[in-house]
Amino acid sequence: MGASGAPAGGSGGTPPAEQDDGPMLDVVAVGNALVDVLASATDEDLAGHGLVKGTMALVDHARSEAIYATMGPTTEASGGSAANTAAGVASLGGRAAFLGRVADDGLGRAFTHDIRSIGVAFEPTPTRAVPGKVVTGHCLVLVTDDAERTMATHLGVASDFGPVDLHAGHLSSTQVVYLEGYLWEQPPAKAAMREAIEAAHANNAAVALSVSDPFCVEHHKAEFLDLLTGDLELVFANEEEIIMLFGARDFDAAVEAVAETGVLAVLTRGAAGSVVVTAAGPVAVPAPPVERVVDTTGAGDLFAAGFLYGITNGLSPEDSARLGGVCAAEVISHVGARPHADLRALAVEAGLFG
Repeated sequence: MGASGAPAGGSGGTPPAEQDDGPMLDVVAVGNALVDVLASATDEDLAGHGLVKGTMALVDHARSEAIYATMGPTTEASGGSAANTAAGVASLGGRAAFLGRVADDGLGRAFTHDIRSIGVAFEPTPTRAVPGKVVTGHCLVLVTDDAERTMATHLGVASDFGPVDLHAGHLSSTQVVYLEGYLWEQPPAKAAMREAIEAAHANNAAVALSVSDPFCVEHHKAEFLDLLTGDLELVFANEEEIIMLFGARDFDAAVEAVAETGVLAVLTRGAAGSVVVTAAGPVAVPAPPVERVVDTTGAGDLFAAGFLYGITNGLSPEDSARLGGVCAAEVISHVGARPHADLRALAVEAGLFG
């Protein structure tokens, strides 16, 4: 997918709708398989746990257990950034697959059931579980009164994701391979994602990266910038992340910097909407109105889902961003990072599809 928005890899051509082994996938998402555990919290709770509001921190099993013990009533929901995006693509009627690792425990079985039930292809080889030691990854999501979410993530077996977890059949029959920046934290996963990039380009697919979180940018700034010089056709980031990535003085300067890379950039700005940076220049897209923001968990993930579905199904980059906004607006209207409403119906209502 070049800056023009064509859904294909390096050549910019449009891949065939079908291959010999079946229908072409729209998106293969690669990321951490996690189950979210959500609860209300106060700013004082966050400070007591040493968590920075609005960000994600990686924690070990002991710290995860300690935080969980102080949480009030919880709600469990399958999550994981790239998995949420795949779920959103499927909810829109797209063909999506997810690559991630789970354990053969209760959370792993719940994750597998949930993502398959929404129509996403997921074919893991579960790791043998050892209670308290080898477990499916989970994310404690603390939601404050302002709907901001702060996350403490214990990756569990998700941190062992590696080349063995790649699915050659999916990677060879998709329009876009979507990579989750969070996964870049783990050396085996980083190696797997580099293999996925090579497989995507060998099969004329585009590669997209979500930089995921400011801490990911802080840890991997040089590598992410390097990826922008030939490995990626599309990048997703929010305002803070893109400014940090380029060391820019402000958002406008960051837009100028990312435009110079030639990569199609999708930059979200919360209630201010988004900016899509194409070969023709930046385009600002307003966010749809939201009656009440309940929980911002998954907003970026579902925005990416809408954009990826749109760009692989004939919409312009601008209309794809509008679709992303529709999907994000739905997910922030309730608790949890997976859609509750029919996203396709909402897109039709918004005039994006007939």
